Amino acid sequence: MGGVRPDPRLPIGVFDSGVGGLTVLKALREALPLEDFLYFGDTARVPYGQKPLGMVRRFAWEIAGFLLREGVKAIVVACNTASSAALPELAEALSVPVFGVLEPAAEEARAYARVGLIGTTATVESRAYERFVPLAWARACPLFVPLVEEGLWNDPVALLVARHYLEDAPEDLEALILGCTHYPFLKDTLRQVLPGVRLIDSAQATARKVASALQAQGLLNPAGSGRTVHYVTGDTESYRVLAQRLGEEVEELRAVALSEL
Repeated sequence: MGGVRPDPRLPIGVFDSGVGGLTVLKALREALPLEDFLYFGDTARVPYGQKPLGMVRRFAWEIAGFLLREGVKAIVVACNTASSAALPELAEALSVPVFGVLEPAAEEARAYARVGLIGTTATVESRAYERFVPLAWARACPLFVPLVEEGLWNDPVALLVARHYLEDAPEDLEALILGCTHYPFLKDTLRQVLPGVRLIDSAQATARKVASALQAQGLLNPAGSGRTVHYVTGDTESYRVLAQRLGEEVEELRAVALSEL
């Protein structure tokens, strides 16, 4: 990061392929109640996990550019696939601090000897997590994101899919990284399949890291309102309904055409 220090009064930009990043947004708001946020859900192009990393990298650059034009002081890539594809290039090139979700989750996982990972195909195949923590087992779970995006995280079909994906998980697994920000919505289902295994998601750890870094860089907002504006590339009302089912009350929602990116 280079250039002039951003205005601390600007909002923090957060983006994901869809609604999964709302888990990170919630944790950020709890850790930083005086901050304002711009949340970008690329719902027209969800899921990212089955797309080539080069394509996801382009999406990440497009969204980061949009958020910078809207005016943000920092960007949180609240998507494991996009973090795998575009970090640390975004962090090195952009004029504001950029945070991903991989390293915070990996730091928590290092407390355990036998760690597994579930994620999108792109995240697992990138082996990005293995830069930070040794893995005993990893499995791509491409159907989990569509299940969450359709609001089926507690449906019996989710349990069937989870049993299928996790049937070959080692019996001595101690912790499982939820390598996609959609997956925390499936925690109850996953616990039925892997009782006793610690489920690690990156939301709280990422929020702590962002809060600490903004404080160290003098970028905390002293008098923000806690306002969140949501931007989506797909159908706005479908997003609003699903977000509300996930516990997110969407007061300000704006449609973004892909041609604007």
